[in-house]
Amino acid sequence: IGFVYSTLGDWQKSLDYFNQALLLQKNIDDRRWGEATTLTSIGIAYTNLGALQPALDHLNQALQLHRAVGNRAWEVTTLNQLGVVYRSLGQTDKALEYFNSALPLSRTLGNRNVDANILLNIARSERARNNLTAARERTEAAIAITESLRTQIVNQDLRATYLASKREYYEFYIDLLMKLDQDEPAGGHGAEALQASERAQARNLLETLTEARIDIRQGVDPPLLTEERNLQQRINETELRRVRLLSGKPTTTQTQAIESELSSLLTAYSDLQAQIRLRSPRYAALTLPVPLNLRDIQAQVLDDDTILLEYSLGETRSYLWVVTRTQLKSFVLPKRAVVEATARHVYESFIDSHKTEGRRASELAAMELSRMVLAPAAELLDKKRLLVVGDGALQFVPFAALAVPSDQTRTYKPLISRFEVISLPSASVLALIRKENADRQPAPQAVAVLADAVFQRNDSRFNQGHLKAHLDPTPSGEGLPRDLLRSAEEFGLLNFPRLPFSRQEAEDIVAQAGANRSFKALDFAASRETVFNENIRRYRIVHFATHGLLNSQHPELSGVVLSLFDEQGRPIDGFLRAHETYNLKLNADLVVLSGCRTALGKQIRGEGLVGLTRGFMYAGAKSVVASLWDVRDEATSELMRRFYEKMFKDGLRPAAALRAAQVSMWSEKRWEPPYHWAGFVLQGEWK
Repeated sequence: IGFVYSTLGDWQKSLDYFNQALLLQKNIDDRRWGEATTLTSIGIAYTNLGALQPALDHLNQALQLHRAVGNRAWEVTTLNQLGVVYRSLGQTDKALEYFNSALPLSRTLGNRNVDANILLNIARSERARNNLTAARERTEAAIAITESLRTQIVNQDLRATYLASKREYYEFYIDLLMKLDQDEPAGGHGAEALQASERAQARNLLETLTEARIDIRQGVDPPLLTEERNLQQRINETELRRVRLLSGKPTTTQTQAIESELSSLLTAYSDLQAQIRLRSPRYAALTLPVPLNLRDIQAQVLDDDTILLEYSLGETRSYLWVVTRTQLKSFVLPKRAVVEATARHVYESFIDSHKTEGRRASELAAMELSRMVLAPAAELLDKKRLLVVGDGALQFVPFAALAVPSDQTRTYKPLISRFEVISLPSASVLALIRKENADRQPAPQAVAVLADAVFQRNDSRFNQGHLKAHLDPTPSGEGLPRDLLRSAEEFGLLNFPRLPFSRQEAEDIVAQAGANRSFKALDFAASRETVFNENIRRYRIVHFATHGLLNSQHPELSGVVLSLFDEQGRPIDGFLRAHETYNLKLNADLVVLSGCRTALGKQIRGEGLVGLTRGFMYAGAKSVVASLWDVRDEATSELMRRFYEKMFKDGLRPAAALRAAQVSMWSEKRWEPPYHWAGFVLQGEWK
């Protein structure tokens, strides 16, 4: 129990349980695996609570016991922790003595993960002594071990979470390189720090996109593929039962049981995918992509009209790199805790900006964050387009709605009024998307739209007498709620309301693109079957106007809701989940998810928001437009109408068209608050 609480970071509770365990272990003379390991654990807990002298007392007792019984693994752990305590006390030389004693012993045991941790601790100590060269050498050795171990993990989820657990290595390395850059401005260390940031950003996405361009299932044993399909079906069925259960009033026991069943299935599915990769001849021959350096970014990502803004948030300070085709500038920003608190405040204020009392508050919040993360580089923002690689809570913020940093007045003017703003998981991801699509022939048709799906059994479209009226291309929507949100509760909701404006949205899109170049799937046709039909590959844009599902605990279950009944009123699976999008084969330049919160997902440090957007990128979409919060149906439809008008009537690229549509809404009093227009962001290719 003490170990569990320490893993959760609740050091006081872990200490309480370790002390109880220690008392029992002493009474039974459990010195080998009990008393000594518990003493070390108590020392670690005291360290994290800031009680350094009690930490030393317990660690020294533990060290003697570990040596007495020959427990070398825990001897290493204890030596390492003693070094941490002495470094905290400012006794850097003594700390290095313990670290340097722990490292050779650890190497004899072959635990490279522990080796990396000790090397990082040595690097921190050398940095404290201002021995930056030695600190860099040790840090690079630690990261090399981490990179080597990471590539040996076939399970993609575990690979992502492993790197997230090592995020501090990259943050320390970036901070160290920026210190070297400060001391040696001509040494190129700022460029090295930027490359280190790229190594820490969205690596799993970068590698899965590489994998997506080959058929890793070719040559794999058919029984494995059959088992994969069966597991997917069981996951979908179980998730549907969970949603139905949570729509009622389940007991705690029922909820825990269904969650446990679902979690087990997801684990089994993830393990099976790892087996498929291990047995895939094509995966074995796959070369993992290398993140870009500065020259690569300037040559492969940027043009003369584009600026890259890449952020890295750190424990003591954060950094911004501003990159153009010809130069690199870096800036020091406040520490992570300050930036993230401000970013979360901005996100919440944008959601409330359409309320009378929330309007000015949102503008002030947008100006505050702009002063923090944009103003230092204001003089460099002289191009037409900004590519933003966010970090941490900045990934929840639509930069398009932040205030223009150069304005000295207190009048709010959003960034979108001057720039196109594109969101990127990393610069390396965009370069890979371009490389993999360089020879792809564009789809022959313009746009496929799925909208106004059937969600409820009492829908009047089941009545054939009313069906004709509902198929009218210009429904009035009279008598229907005008403030429907295209969202569903995170833990399940079956009573999805109809989205009347999504139908008008579809009609407007087809009118702009031309009926002979478009495909419109409405009513019962807005189904999973339509999405998985090969005909979907014929369209350059695939547009979903429906409810979005968010599951931040299991991002693979996030998705969009399509028709839940067939024409005979029989229930059908209408959920298109993120894990299923990986099986789609699209030829789309753009996927538009005009449901709510479709840009969100599970946040994994360094990897970013993992959810629906990435699934569609894996499926072949060059870019995705998705939303960061719940937006009313009418406002969404209005934004989409203007967006497609700018693309098909005015001939603008998607990024430019989205900007023009958002600026036009911001310019009108009715739609002016960021709530109505700022939630939708474009991720990926802007061309």
